[in-house]
Amino acid sequence: MDKNEALDILKKYITNENLIKHSLASWAVMRSLADKLGEDREKWGLAGILHDIDVELTKEDPKEHTKKAVDILKRLGITDDIIEAIKMHNEEAWDTRSDEKFHIALRCGETVTGLITATALIMPDKKLSGVKNESVIKRFKDKRFAAGARRESIKECEKLGISLNDFLSLSLSAMKEISDELGL
Repeated sequence: MDKNEALDILKKYITNENLIKHSLASWAVMRSLADKLGEDREKWGLAGILHDIDVELTKEDPKEHTKKAVDILKRLGITDDIIEAIKMHNEEAWDTRSDEKFHIALRCGETVTGLITATALIMPDKKLSGVKNESVIKRFKDKRFAAGARRESIKECEKLGISLNDFLSLSLSAMKEISDELGL
């Protein structure tokens, strides 16, 4: 399944345009992480784009998020390793935490997109092109800024052997590459 097929499927379950953009940003970040870590960029990108496929179905109970996704993704024929990574990005639903590289990458990769998007939105032009890595680092340190972007999940990049500074830079660059699609 390529990006466009995955996006078409995602849009059957997600109607909120910002959630779709978040999934696209996660796709870009996951592909860049895969390149950096010598992993399969298509597989990691697919996990990024589909990771929140059930978020609107489970919005009333966030602890159910990813549980419905497992069933949806199995019906779609998505491979077990991708399903497991998607499942484990919401450890609250499963009362467990995975330290597998793919799972860590999805947790920190999808979370950082919110921080970077929020940083872009406070820029005068509201564009990623105006965001510098130093700005993201500054916003990361301010726990009140984009409070929903869980810093502990983002910092898990260090378990992948990537410093926080390098991870933020990699993620920002990945999102800048698709800024037109993100409307940023």
